[in-house]
Amino acid sequence: MAPVLSKDAADIESILALNPRTQTHATLRSTSAKKVDKKHWKRNTDKNCIKCEKLENNFDDIKHTTLGERGALREAMRCLKCADAPCQKSCPTNLDIKSFITSIANKNYYGAAKMIFSDNPLGLTCGMVCPTSDLCVGGCNLYATEEGPINIGGLQQFATEVFKAMNITQIRNPSLPPPEKMPEAYSAKIALFGAGPASISCASFLARLGYSDITIFEKQEYVGGLSISEIPQFRLPYDAVNFEIELMKDLGVKIICGKSLSANEMTLSTLKEEGYKAAFIGIGLGVHLRSSDLDPSSSPLFHRPAWGESHRPRNQVPAAERVTKRI
Repeated sequence: MAPVLSKDAADIESILALNPRTQTHATLRSTSAKKVDKKHWKRNTDKNCIKCEKLENNFDDIKHTTLGERGALREAMRCLKCADAPCQKSCPTNLDIKSFITSIANKNYYGAAKMIFSDNPLGLTCGMVCPTSDLCVGGCNLYATEEGPINIGGLQQFATEVFKAMNITQIRNPSLPPPEKMPEAYSAKIALFGAGPASISCASFLARLGYSDITIFEKQEYVGGLSISEIPQFRLPYDAVNFEIELMKDLGVKIICGKSLSANEMTLSTLKEEGYKAAFIGIGLGVHLRSSDLDPSSSPLFHRPAWGESHRPRNQVPAAERVTKRI
C-alpha cells in the first residue's frame, strides 16, 4: 500500500499549509470553564438531570421507529438486489426482502408494506422484535463490508409504520366472488383458540382465502398473547400489536375473550355440536419450567410468564370489548 504522506519535511509543511487556519500554539482552557460550555451546548439528556422525568417502571417506547425516511432511503439504496438473495432464504416467513427494499428505494412505501403484509400478517411486529441478526441480516452479502449488512428489520418497520399511519383497512381479494356466492365450504364455522400471533396469522390467511365465519376464543380478557404479556413496550408497543389485530378484524374475524379450551368449558366435542367444522389450537406454552437444580430462593427469577403478567399495566392493554366487535 502506498504511503499516504511522505516523510519529507517539505511535503508535510505543504499539507499543513492547506489548513484554513494554521495553529501556532496550543489552546488552553480550564476544566471548569469547559464544563460550563458543555452544559450550554449539550444536546442529549444529562444523566444527572434532576428535572428529567423519572423512568422507573416505565417501559414505554421512546423511539417509535428505527429509521426515518432519510435513513431508510439511504439504507435501501445500499441493497445489492441479489439475484439469489440469501436474506430471503434465511427468513422464516419467506418475505420477498429484495422487492420490498427496492420499493422503499423508489419511495413506494405502500407497495413495500403490501409485500410485507401479504407474506406475513404480523409484519410490523416482526420488524420490531425479529432476531434479524440470526436470520435475514445474518445472510446479507454485505455483512463483511465496512458499512455492514442492510438493516432489514429497520426497513421493514419503517415501511409498515408508514402504512399504519395511512389508516388503510384490509380487504378481501377483489378477484374473489362475494361471500354469498362462494362455495358452501367457505361459510363453514372455524374456531381458533388463543388470540396470540399464531392464531392472528392463521385467521388472517383463512379470511383472505375467502372463509367468512372465523372466531378466535381467548382465555384472557386481552388479546395479543405473549406479544402483549411478555414483551415490554419499549420493544413492542401495544398499539403495534393492536394495529395488526385490527387489520385481521377488517376481514370479518370475530374474537371472544374469556373462553378457553378446557374440560370444564369448551371441548372439541362441544365445538362439533355447535357446528364448527375446523379448529386451530394456538394456545402456546405459558407454563414456566421448574428445575430441582436451582436454588428455591432464586426460582422467581426464572418465572418469566408470571413476571410479565404481573408487570403489564392493565389499563393500557387492548380492552376485550374493543376487540370482540365484528367489523
